[in-house]
Amino acid sequence: MTITRPQRTAAAAAALVLPASLAFLAPQAQAQAPAEPYGPACSSVPKEGTGSLEGMAKDPVATAASNNPELSTLVSAVKKAGLVDTLNNAKDITVFAPTNAAFEKIPQADLEALLNDKAQLTKVLTYHVVGEKVTTQQMEDGTFKTLEGSDLTTKGSGTEFTVNDSSKIVCGNVPTANATVNLVDTVLMPPSR
Repeated sequence: MTITRPQRTAAAAAALVLPASLAFLAPQAQAQAPAEPYGPACSSVPKEGTGSLEGMAKDPVATAASNNPELSTLVSAVKKAGLVDTLNNAKDITVFAPTNAAFEKIPQADLEALLNDKAQLTKVLTYHVVGEKVTTQQMEDGTFKTLEGSDLTTKGSGTEFTVNDSSKIVCGNVPTANATVNLVDTVLMPPSR
């Protein structure tokens, strides 16, 4: 098939118009929360293999976390609390997963005490899990019931979100086979009752 000059001109014009229309839509697209993983810590996630974003999407959440080097302290805590099967068998949950750096903010003696108190550890860990899929749009000004029983709150927009006014999401919207994971930079503590 030969392309005539008018067809070429039309194609060239369409090629010029399309980027212009996309540029027009860009501010609206930026205003919407991202569907892909976002945040500064996402760059430290392995690029390939089971611990990569693609690899994590294939495994249930506790297994996926165990393949991510940024979450090794959390994984140890989940194992100590006996929550691996609970998390792996849950459906459509959202996990606010403290990174290793988040655990490092806790004084060593306090962290060891927490890791050796199964009841308290379970309470803290289940406070990081919401029993439903939470979208980034819902997190703009959200209150969610955790598996621990208390509420946590989220605020923000675009790619900047804070949990309980204190913990920042550093890599959000990471999919696993049964959960959405948001890596946070501070361990969340449930309110005392």
